[in-house]
Amino acid sequence: MIRKLKSGKYRLYSRKKDARTGRRKNLGTFGSLEAAKAHERAVQYFKRH
Repeated sequence: MIRKLKSGKYRLYSRKKDARTGRRKNLGTFGSLEAAKAHERAVQYFKRH
């Protein structure tokens, strides 16, 4: 899940909520939407390989 921050950057959050905290994990902050999408694809790939 990617959200735009007030600063204009994009933050990647985990798809599922953390069972312990009830919030989504921060998986990184990126300067562009394309960079965030590319990292999300990498995360999904490594979760399965």
